[in-house]
Amino acid sequence: MALVIERTIDQGPPAASDLALVAKNVVKAFHASGKDEKNKRIRAVDGISLSVLRGEIYGLLGANGSGKSTLIRLFSTLLEADSGQVTIFGYDIRDDEMAVKRLINRVSVEASFFKKLSAMENLVYAGRLYGVAPAQSRLRGTKILERLGIDAKRHDEPLEKLSRGMQQKVAIARAFLTAPTLLLLDEPTTGLDIRSKREVQAFVRELRAEHDATILLTTHDLEEAERLSDRIGIVDRGKLVAEGTVAELLTNANVSTLEEAFMGLTGHKLEDADERSEPHAP
Repeated sequence: MALVIERTIDQGPPAASDLALVAKNVVKAFHASGKDEKNKRIRAVDGISLSVLRGEIYGLLGANGSGKSTLIRLFSTLLEADSGQVTIFGYDIRDDEMAVKRLINRVSVEASFFKKLSAMENLVYAGRLYGVAPAQSRLRGTKILERLGIDAKRHDEPLEKLSRGMQQKVAIARAFLTAPTLLLLDEPTTGLDIRSKREVQAFVRELRAEHDATILLTTHDLEEAERLSDRIGIVDRGKLVAEGTVAELLTNANVSTLEEAFMGLTGHKLEDADERSEPHAP
């Protein structure tokens, strides 16, 4: 059971209108790999319940293979849960899938593109899928790419000629282009250098401040989780083991750093879990 930091009596429970995402007892299992385990199923997400408030940056912190990326795929409707319920701004992700898709966008660590097309052509194409006019996509796209540190002269180069870090920035720009109400960021800064990572993190905060966006972030970067998140949920072996602000997690674990809190709550270091874990989801 997760160590959940309760709201105070004065605050009371959040009203339904304050909730961007609500997950209740969500379960997702996959068949294990290997001929000796072909009938075995592993729970990548094992009964997770959580709520994300409107306008909040909520960080899911966990090692690779902990279940956090599977969870975000469930929230983005790319996977269907075996059991449990998820609502986004009151819409059930099963019953109201199209309404949910109009409210969200997602950035994955392994983004897909048309590599022969330029960064701008990819953005214009993505914008049209969401009903954004090409001229508007070009205007927005130019501003976002430049804000993320990609010079204007690179916008029309084939994407295959851009570095891995630049391609990841284009993926982030593509998600921001549609001004989603809920933005799902799955390891968005993996593979970026320190400067690029800081640019992306600053832009995430700006997006929340200027566009009233709600952001759900998965990361195994302790510093990133602490730098960006209003609240953090710690995920380990498919379970939500703790939740709260950084200060609340430190207080409840009786430690002075988030790394120590993670160790105390999971029984291992984050990097140790990374080394032995494998992603459950395909």
